[in-house]
Amino acid sequence: MTQKLKEQQSIPVSKVQRAAKFISTGARVGGNYMKHYAKKVVNPSLTRDDLDKSNATDIYDSLSELKGSALKVAQMMAMDKNMLPRAYQDKFTMAQYSAPPLSYPLVVKTFQQHFNKGPESLFDTFTPSAVNAASIGQVHQATKDGKIYAVKIQYPGVASSVRSDLKLVKPFALRLLNMNERELDHYMEEVEEKLLEETDYELEVRRSKEISEACSHIADLQFPRYYESLSSPRIITMDWMEGLHLREWLATNPDQQAKNRIGQALWDFYHHQVHELKQVHADPHPGNFIIQDGNQLAVIDFGCVKVIPEDFYTGYFSLIKKDLLINEDELNQIFYGLEFISNKDSEEEKIYFKNTFKEMISLLGKPFHVDHFDFADDGYFQQIFALGDKISNDKMFRKSKQARGSRHGLYINRTYFGLYNLLNQLQAAVDTTKPEWLK
Repeated sequence: MTQKLKEQQSIPVSKVQRAAKFISTGARVGGNYMKHYAKKVVNPSLTRDDLDKSNATDIYDSLSELKGSALKVAQMMAMDKNMLPRAYQDKFTMAQYSAPPLSYPLVVKTFQQHFNKGPESLFDTFTPSAVNAASIGQVHQATKDGKIYAVKIQYPGVASSVRSDLKLVKPFALRLLNMNERELDHYMEEVEEKLLEETDYELEVRRSKEISEACSHIADLQFPRYYESLSSPRIITMDWMEGLHLREWLATNPDQQAKNRIGQALWDFYHHQVHELKQVHADPHPGNFIIQDGNQLAVIDFGCVKVIPEDFYTGYFSLIKKDLLINEDELNQIFYGLEFISNKDSEEEKIYFKNTFKEMISLLGKPFHVDHFDFADDGYFQQIFALGDKISNDKMFRKSKQARGSRHGLYINRTYFGLYNLLNQLQAAVDTTKPEWLK
């Protein structure tokens, strides 16, 4: 096979081909249902889990080929243990660490477009194969003047395909998330905005430097330096951070003190961003963190940052307070402001949704209600999952003619559930610092 032919085969599929790929995936998923029930006639012991595993593999394989925002959606869904069946969680979690890599000729082409020279001219050495490939881009290791760099390269066409990708993903999201179309459409604009920001590498470099400098005083945190002269709208060059991802580090059997130390660094990092900076690293999945020697936590990706509006922040965290000493008029104002209720609701709906969201936010805020919280408490997470199940299957939610909750809550909830999930994986106990007004 010639090099030219290899390069052509590695070029990302067109929008028409992308659509065809999703259609074929849907057909294969449907076929899996038929195949599953045919097998079940012969072998009644087969379970729904077998079907989920087969479907999850088909969907993930197709999303992996498409890369970009389609695969990013899978990554986002994998972060919430209550969002998908176990088979989908396990498969989609792979999007946090690895995806099929881009061919080297296309890497060279990207460098030529932005620097008018190939990577071998900019660096002393440059690995032709990616050392890590994920949803939006892939990472290569490079050296220059004795220094080691991580070079992140965006997949071609990712930015221009975000909108069409989300339209293609929508049918799967509706089915897998058990949401109605009104709810999904309400949040799609927010998802699209964040995904477009993730394709803007110049914005990522600015935010990376800003947040890492603002958090540099926090104990046990490390951040890479970023190099604008070796970066572009589709390429980011930063320090190479040695260490292990969370799963690898936990496999070394660290002691409880080490796990608590890493957990505390995570909590303090998010506390400072949310309550002091009012902007937050809103993608807390394990692939964005590296644990270094000496139990130092390195944060390596600031592609997804949520700026928190002041009015949303005040209302949201007012509900998290342990003692909700707010009169009914003020409470109603907060619920309207956060879009949990509206003037379209009947009195019965207002009462129901106010009570449900108070319960939900109170449960989310439980770590804030004490000075020290043990995230190894699986019972706490079972409460969260049980409430999620109850809500997703509740007729009042299913028949609601409007979405519930501000679009700003999408990434804030995602951030906290992602943080709690990381702390649970660490089995860490932490001091849950909080602003004075929230105590």
